[in-house]
Amino acid sequence: MNPYAIRAIYMFEMARTWRTLLQSIVSPVISTSLYFVVFGAAIGSRITEIDGVSYGAFIVPGLVMLSLLTQSIANASFGIYFPKFTGTIYELLSAPISFFEIVVSYVGAAATKSIVLGLIILATAGLFVPLRIEHPIWMLVFLVLTSVSFSLLGFIIGIWADGFEKLQIVPLLIITPLTFLGGSFYSIHMLPPFWQKVTLFNPVVYLVSGFRWSFYDKADVSVGVSLTMTLVFLGVCMAIVAWMFKTGYKLKS
Repeated sequence: MNPYAIRAIYMFEMARTWRTLLQSIVSPVISTSLYFVVFGAAIGSRITEIDGVSYGAFIVPGLVMLSLLTQSIANASFGIYFPKFTGTIYELLSAPISFFEIVVSYVGAAATKSIVLGLIILATAGLFVPLRIEHPIWMLVFLVLTSVSFSLLGFIIGIWADGFEKLQIVPLLIITPLTFLGGSFYSIHMLPPFWQKVTLFNPVVYLVSGFRWSFYDKADVSVGVSLTMTLVFLGVCMAIVAWMFKTGYKLKS
């Protein structure tokens, strides 16, 4: 392994965050604050508690997941797409650095940005509602696993996309709707039995449920199942990335 190459790419990607601080950090935090104002004031006045947790506090894990998923994908997809767009990807591929080191660098930087953003949003949420974290270690585990998994997904999208428009298709048309329908702002137990079963086909349900359990010891599905599904998704993304580099899919043509 070449630690110098990994560090160089990682630091370059992290430096881009500070150059676009308004877009990378400030904008997601403001958007999350607006969710607290709108949902907390409008819906919270009608739904006071869910599973013994105030509604404002209940939606915190879902809001963090919403930002975590979208930002992980955006950071990783743009990070690898831009070298493709400018043609510098070929210099990277011809350098004495393995595919594994390239993935670790880009995905590591994207995941780091998302984790920092998630922690900032948690701190911001503490200004609006009283928070408690029953299982802080597991909270960090789910935070890191989700960031890495969806950064890998973003990396896949960045390689697959051949235009800036395609970078937005999956986050806007698939990930964001799945997050809203995945129990971010409600418990799936509030749904009719039929829709509860349908919702279980939404992978985001397991991420939100496991993350919420780490806060309030309340979960819509088993914590073990949530962790297993997260690890399965991570494994699938790793397998796809490995296949892309092995075959040179949209990298060597």
